[in-house]
Amino acid sequence: MITSTYVKSKKQYTVSFQLAQERVGENRDVRVLGSFNDWSWDNGLKLKSGEKGYTGETQLPNGTYQFRYLVDGQHWVNDESADTYTDSGHGSTNCCFSLEEVGGEEKKPAAKKKDTKIEAAQSAPATKPVVDPEAEKQKSEKQTAAKQDSDTASGTKKADGKKTDAKKPAAKKSATKKATKKKSDDLKKIEGIGPKIAGLLNEAGITSFAELAKATEKQLADVLQKAGARFRLAQHDTWSEQAQLAADGKTDELKKLQDSLKGGKK
Repeated sequence: MITSTYVKSKKQYTVSFQLAQERVGENRDVRVLGSFNDWSWDNGLKLKSGEKGYTGETQLPNGTYQFRYLVDGQHWVNDESADTYTDSGHGSTNCCFSLEEVGGEEKKPAAKKKDTKIEAAQSAPATKPVVDPEAEKQKSEKQTAAKQDSDTASGTKKADGKKTDAKKPAAKKSATKKATKKKSDDLKKIEGIGPKIAGLLNEAGITSFAELAKATEKQLADVLQKAGARFRLAQHDTWSEQAQLAADGKTDELKKLQDSLKGGKK
C-alpha cells in the first residue's frame, strides 16, 4: 500500500510504503526501487519490519513515478493497491503512482463594491402607482371569467344547488414496480484494477463484473484517457476476460488466470 501527504513547508510529498509481512515472510531485506532512485538496490528505500508489516517513507516532489519492491535483492513484488500498472519493457510489470502539483495560496476575493444605484432605489420613497380604470375593469372581468371556468371544470356545484365533491384524478404512479437496485461488484478483484481505477469505472457507469465484461476495449481506453496521464499506462487487455469469469462465479478459473498475469497483463 502507498499513501502520500503534501508538506507545504518543504513543497514536497511524504510518500509512505507498506508491504504485508505474509506476502514475503519474516526477517527479509525489503527495499523500494523505482524511477526516483534509478532502480538501484544500494540507493533503494529500505523498509523496516514491524506490526504493520514492512514500512518506510521518503520525500518526493510532484511527478509520476514507477516502482516495485525487491526482496533480498532477488525477488520482485508488486504493490496490490497502486494507482495503475505499466509494462516495464523487460517482461515484467511496474507499479505507478502520481503526485499532483500543488499551487500557491489562494487569493482572497476582493470586497464587492456597493451598488449606489441599488442603495438609491432602496432609500427612495415609495410612490403610489397610477391606476388605469379601464385596465382595472378588464382585469376584474378576466378574473370573474376564470373563476366561472374553474367552477364548471371542477364540478363543485350542480344545477340543483347541491355541492358535490369533484372526483380527484388518480395520482400517477411513479412506477408500477419498485426499481430494482443496480448490482454493484468490487471491481478491485480484477487483476490490474486498483481503488482509483475502480472509482473511475464506477463513475463511467461500469459497476459490476457483467458490465465490465461487456465493455469494449475502446470504452475502457476512453475512461483511462479522460482520467489523465497517470492512468493512461494501465493495461486493460484481460479485464473483460477476468470479469466474465467473475460474473459467472468461476472463481477457480479466475484465480488460475490471475496467477499467470502480471499487473493484469498476460
